[in-house]
Amino acid sequence: MKRITLLFLSAILPLGMNAQTLTLEDCRQMAIESNKDLIQSRTKVEMAGYDRKIALANYFPNISATGAYTYNSQEIALVDKETSATMQNLGTAFSQSLSGSLQEMIGTIMATDPAYAQKLMTDPMFQMAMKKVQSGEIAGSINQIGSEIESHMHLDIENMFVGAVSLQQPVFMGGKIVAANRIAKLAEELAQSQYDQQYQQTIVDVDQAYWQIVSVAAKKELAESYADLLHKMEKDVEISIAEGIATESDGLQIKVKANEADMMKTKAINGLSLAKMLLCKQIGLPLDSAIILADEGLDSVRIPALLEEKDMEQIFLDRPETRSLELASQIYENKVNVARADMLPKIALTANYLVSNSNPYNGFSKEWGGMFNAGVMVSVPIFHGFEALQKTRKAKAEATLYKAQYDNAKDLISLQVSQLRKQQTEALEKLQMAENNLSSAEENLRKATIGFEEGVTDANVALAAQTAWLQAHSEYIDAGIELQMNFSELQKAEGNNKSNR
Repeated sequence: MKRITLLFLSAILPLGMNAQTLTLEDCRQMAIESNKDLIQSRTKVEMAGYDRKIALANYFPNISATGAYTYNSQEIALVDKETSATMQNLGTAFSQSLSGSLQEMIGTIMATDPAYAQKLMTDPMFQMAMKKVQSGEIAGSINQIGSEIESHMHLDIENMFVGAVSLQQPVFMGGKIVAANRIAKLAEELAQSQYDQQYQQTIVDVDQAYWQIVSVAAKKELAESYADLLHKMEKDVEISIAEGIATESDGLQIKVKANEADMMKTKAINGLSLAKMLLCKQIGLPLDSAIILADEGLDSVRIPALLEEKDMEQIFLDRPETRSLELASQIYENKVNVARADMLPKIALTANYLVSNSNPYNGFSKEWGGMFNAGVMVSVPIFHGFEALQKTRKAKAEATLYKAQYDNAKDLISLQVSQLRKQQTEALEKLQMAENNLSSAEENLRKATIGFEEGVTDANVALAAQTAWLQAHSEYIDAGIELQMNFSELQKAEGNNKSNR
């Protein structure tokens, strides 16, 4: 057994030579920086901040620009094909109609007044007019005018380019924007409160792991001292047996106790190694890191600086759990306003500038043309199966639920704080009693050891004194660690461990 212990100590000795010394504050800070749950909580706080800024953007106008290109395989015709053909041949039809009318007029004149008809026919001006009508010169000019008019009846939209700049400014949304901003702000505070809750739990976990190591380390040293005493006593008994003062039974009894002490020391060494691995995990160090705690080698566990009792109302304000429930209740109260907003009118200002090519404001000509418009949009909900009403009632019920949870949490916190305060008083009394018992046990052990060495005290009495000393010292260590643990739990219960965010 001794050989195994020496081999284990020789294996960990090189690590201890370069061990890192850490205080309780060092461990806390390292855990805060490396704890994955805290990192996630910090990220959630950051995300909630972005959500708050997103909600704030709803107060500002929404400005957007849109552009589009369209290819059309056909143009727009404002007249049908028959009318289009008529317009293109308008001059020919007019010329034919005019020529027929002139011939009919000449026939009528010749029938009624042949002499005037003969004179008219020989008139150079009349002959020139008849010549122009018959030559088609007038028909061609009118046909050209008709074709130009007909061409404007066909709109060229083969390649269309359209652009628009739009602006929408909410004026009244039933109070939804205001409520949404309040919810976003409360959600950010809720994320911060949840971070504080995780922060406090991390502090408690690190404190417990830290003081657990201090406890195991102290008991390891205690086991080593106890084993040394028994081994020394074992040698003294061997001498006494050789001199005939002690019996073989006394020697075997002490040897058994010495072996038990060696086993106790080995368990303490292994327990200390495992406890340090747990702390390394919590503070973000490799599990095989060599660390030494500042309180590890002290003769006694230091008593924490106890604080004055806080007022319960202040505790409710400082506890992140109650703060979270209070914020959740306020969030659902504002959700009532969001749900109610769906039943109220909504008013918004709109403005647009439209531009296109072809230009619809100039006969779809191949040029850019635009226009500006502005207006007011009003939306009034009338009926949708009482959906908004039911949403409002649900939000009110949720708000009532969180208020009830908040009141229940306050009762539980009051009970927890009261229990921890009583436990702190008990731990202080236990530590004082353990300290007195330890003083008595040390004095008793001193006298028993002197008496045993001088041969006036029986081995059983010396062993009993050593066992009593071991138990008293162990109880003293446990009482000090219990007080530290209680102090850490009470700090969390009273909401004293606040983050720096």
